[in-house]
Amino acid sequence: MSNTVKVLVIDDEPVIVESVVRLCSSEGLDVDSALDAQEALKKIERNTYELIITDIMMPEMDGFQFLDTIRRMNIQTPVIITTGYSTVENAVKSLSEGAIDFLPKPFTFDELISCTQRGLKYGQILKSILSKKMPGQFNDEFVPCPVSYYRLGYNTWAYPDNDGSLKTGVTDLFLKTIGSVKQLHLFRTDEEILQGNMCAQIETDADLIHNILAPVSGRIMQRNEALISEPSLIEKDPFFEGWIYRVLPSHLDKELSQLMPCSSNQL
Repeated sequence: MSNTVKVLVIDDEPVIVESVVRLCSSEGLDVDSALDAQEALKKIERNTYELIITDIMMPEMDGFQFLDTIRRMNIQTPVIITTGYSTVENAVKSLSEGAIDFLPKPFTFDELISCTQRGLKYGQILKSILSKKMPGQFNDEFVPCPVSYYRLGYNTWAYPDNDGSLKTGVTDLFLKTIGSVKQLHLFRTDEEILQGNMCAQIETDADLIHNILAPVSGRIMQRNEALISEPSLIEKDPFFEGWIYRVLPSHLDKELSQLMPCSSNQL
């Protein structure tokens, strides 16, 4: 990664800030930091960042308020939310309110770096789209979810079937942020998954592991065994042949209301 890539880290715990700065700097990133959201806003006025990593629980202005503030300022920098209070509600709220990823504490070096890589790539895709004369034309960059689907952030999708089950998978945009898929690590049939929690992992050719967040809660009725023998299928056709699980949902109406309808066709 180039030294010109600038990242802002916001956390009221100096030890966390120091840790993130050290780890990201070791990957060649230029890392700035702030101990609260107000300090961060002042730095954003003076600098341009390719990625922001912010805690939720901070004095005066929390991470959600900070996210709302910069969006009202029309700042499009991708934001990753971190927190030690890693509840399902925090994860889902983070993604529904515009964060591009959710990273629960304590996180490992690999988790931080894979999440950072996705955030930076997402920012590159967003810049490319916004630089076009017709920003709404997404097909050159990624294939959007079919309009009858629902999605959790830009990460995963859910499609309700007529029998009360849902198919789930990952979005093409998410796949575009991680690189070539080498292997998938799936849960077993009959295991329970929880909305906003990790339900599978993708290992890439860059030897990074990327966590897949469940778009809904429920019991896995069936998993796509074809992905085990042919992982590239998820890249070739992520919304149809590359589905991951068929799930019997636990709280269908409530959880679908927390997802974004793909008919909105927003990044």
